Amino acid sequence: MRPQNQRYSITDRQWDFIQPLLPKSEAPTGRPPADQRMILHGLMWLLRTGSPWRDLPRAQFGPWQTVYHYRNAWRADGTLDKIIQALQVRLDRRGKIDWDLWCIDGSVVRAARCAAGAMASSVLNHDDEPQDHGLGRSRGGFTSKFHLLTDGNGLPLAVEVSAGQQHDSTMFEATLEAFVGIPRRVGRPRRRPRRVAGDKGYSYQWVRHWLRDHGIGAVIPQRDDQRANHKGRPIEFDKDAYRRRSVIEQCIGWLKECRKVLTRYEKLAINFVAMIKLAIVQRYLRLEFSDRA
Repeated sequence: MRPQNQRYSITDRQWDFIQPLLPKSEAPTGRPPADQRMILHGLMWLLRTGSPWRDLPRAQFGPWQTVYHYRNAWRADGTLDKIIQALQVRLDRRGKIDWDLWCIDGSVVRAARCAAGAMASSVLNHDDEPQDHGLGRSRGGFTSKFHLLTDGNGLPLAVEVSAGQQHDSTMFEATLEAFVGIPRRVGRPRRRPRRVAGDKGYSYQWVRHWLRDHGIGAVIPQRDDQRANHKGRPIEFDKDAYRRRSVIEQCIGWLKECRKVLTRYEKLAINFVAMIKLAIVQRYLRLEFSDRA
């Protein structure tokens, strides 16, 4: 059964792919499990509308507490990551992932008032929750920043979250390492592209050394002060490849059409990342299962 609002629903083809990846309830007794397809519908509705959890239409999606519980459970047990990787494998086998050039960038997100006030115990209860909850003060006010990695076609591959005032370069390695790789039929999972493109905010010697040590070419322009004081052999820079970096700006714009990404409402950074990953899943589903993509 699909909800009345078709814009946010999971189609039959998409559901046939996702259903085997969701955990099954094996409890012989107790309350029967919720309809997981309705849970996904509810999560996609919240993702796009940015509505408060308590305003989730009960008649269409069931109790908001149930949808909230499943979001947290699928985040904690790796179900969201499993769905993302399965879709990446499918896209890669169809040649839709560009391994020549990847792009990296950060984007500031305004945090709502309700994003503040996370309990101190949340850091102890969740090993991957940062001490500052990925919240800080930047020129934009109370903000977070998500750091995105895409391929040369603008397909989102990995994401990390930090406080809004944190410099993009400090999350460079963490963002690239967040991509766990795409399994192949033979051999190890593939994890690295041939080149990585970033703006001048990534023009640091340690960034170039890290890329060189991992066999990756750098498509990063030098800052004006670096060019003026540079000594030795000129740093190679492919202008034509750098022009392709616009795809990551387009991808960030698309992700921010989801209002749960445009504004951060979640108190915990790990829950905000989960909403961004849901947006990535939605993007993959539309690319892979839409006749118009």
